Amino acid sequence: MTRALLVTAVATLLAAVLTGTGWAAPPPGPAVPPLAWGKCDDGSPPAQAGFQCATATVPLDHRDPRGRTISLAVVRKPATGPRIGSLFLNPGGPGGTGTGQITSWVNLVPAGLADRFDLVSWDPRGVGESTAVQCFDSQEAEGRFLGDSADYPTTPAQATAYVDTWRRFGQACAARDRALLEHSNTADTARDLDLLRQAVGDAKLTYLGLSYGTFLGATYANMFPDKVRAMVLDGNLAPSAWTDRNLPVTTRSISMRVGSDAGASSVFGDLLRLCGQVDTSRCAFSMGSPQATVERWNQLLARLQKGPIWFAPRNELITGPALVSRISNGLDIAFPFTSPVSGGGSAGWAGVAAGLKAIWDARDAPLPPVGPDGPLPPPSSYDGPEQGYAVTCGDAAVPPPGLFGPLARVSQAANGPFGLNAVWGDEPCSTWPVRAADPYRGPFNRNQAPILVLGPTRDPSTPFQNSVLMSTELRNARLLTVVGYGHTSLLNPSRCAPDAERAYLVDGTLPRPGTVCRQDATPFGATP
Repeated sequence: MTRALLVTAVATLLAAVLTGTGWAAPPPGPAVPPLAWGKCDDGSPPAQAGFQCATATVPLDHRDPRGRTISLAVVRKPATGPRIGSLFLNPGGPGGTGTGQITSWVNLVPAGLADRFDLVSWDPRGVGESTAVQCFDSQEAEGRFLGDSADYPTTPAQATAYVDTWRRFGQACAARDRALLEHSNTADTARDLDLLRQAVGDAKLTYLGLSYGTFLGATYANMFPDKVRAMVLDGNLAPSAWTDRNLPVTTRSISMRVGSDAGASSVFGDLLRLCGQVDTSRCAFSMGSPQATVERWNQLLARLQKGPIWFAPRNELITGPALVSRISNGLDIAFPFTSPVSGGGSAGWAGVAAGLKAIWDARDAPLPPVGPDGPLPPPSSYDGPEQGYAVTCGDAAVPPPGLFGPLARVSQAANGPFGLNAVWGDEPCSTWPVRAADPYRGPFNRNQAPILVLGPTRDPSTPFQNSVLMSTELRNARLLTVVGYGHTSLLNPSRCAPDAERAYLVDGTLPRPGTVCRQDATPFGATP
């Protein structure tokens, strides 16, 4: 083509674009939502923690910015010193609420960051006070539907009923709001986060993600590779584990890929061993030696296999699966802390041990009569399991339902009841009727800014190998090893790791390669 013809062709193309004929300009993207910050409702946790509240309106489908919209509940705590910008925090989950969890954990944020940054969090789409996935009219109705299927099965008959119940559960969710399910996923939440970044006036994102929030952060950093200022990923969920490397067929459950089945079992062994090294004034479940304390646990498990234990202080029956599930959750926070919200917080592993001792003491209590005066169900939380499953099942690959029984038995052989709890907890995704409509499957090596990756070496929920993988799967990441216990460094703090996080987030200074931090203490004050 001659130069004259090329110039004519370009002029014709420009004219077509400008006049609306032929080629068309791309449609405008979603508008940046305005944030009208104000006082949080009186008595709400954010208000008690000194946060301000706002609501952001975003598209349900970012590919259709003029279509249906949803709302996001957003909170911030304004900086108290010379302000750098906003630090976005995500508590993980999936299904974690920034308006509840982050405001409760604000005292654990590394010292000095609240001076230099507005601390900002939000309830992701589908969760909490944002437009939420709710599959039933009430939590009570959901509890009646699930019944015993809220806990993992232990017999073939229970397994059949479990799979069927969760299949019907997913169908009920899809019938209620299928479109919301299709767009309650990590990629759409990352798109929301980019709008929120712009809404607070930051040219680039500064971010601290915990647990599943690390996968959200890695997704954002690769969907928007030039929009990251600084990013800390704590207690990591490796992209390859979550997605199973985008294989066409997966033969392992999510927890087996992440390692949370083995992690919970192994770290609970740590708890029993450390508990047995101290007396009952420091660990209520101690029998005076690690071996004797492990044996007490085995005896409690054997007792629960015979039937539930009536626990009068909570007016409930404790089953083996329910107890294992609660212990798995309780392992995440090893050390006690106090929250600014209503004086709450966590008793850490000492609280887990005290609960075990109380159930042990009640093991021979007679069961109450069945009927109006019989046991009541345990109090239900505000958020149903569907808020986590909407994200997990939309994002992550799982095997077909028929494989879960064999997989659970394999994990049980290696990890005891914690294997059953973890593997069966993934099964509802095998019959979930909806997948993410517009997912991000990678690559995860497009990020430009350096990213700080860290996590405790004895993490029960996202074992440390996930942090190692995250640091290698990202293009530009620095691994900080934290020798210690619990899920995430933020919830199990020391002095060393927060100093490194602060230096990086404020000044951009990464720790030297190979840096190792150690927690300042061990649970119960026992020998590590």
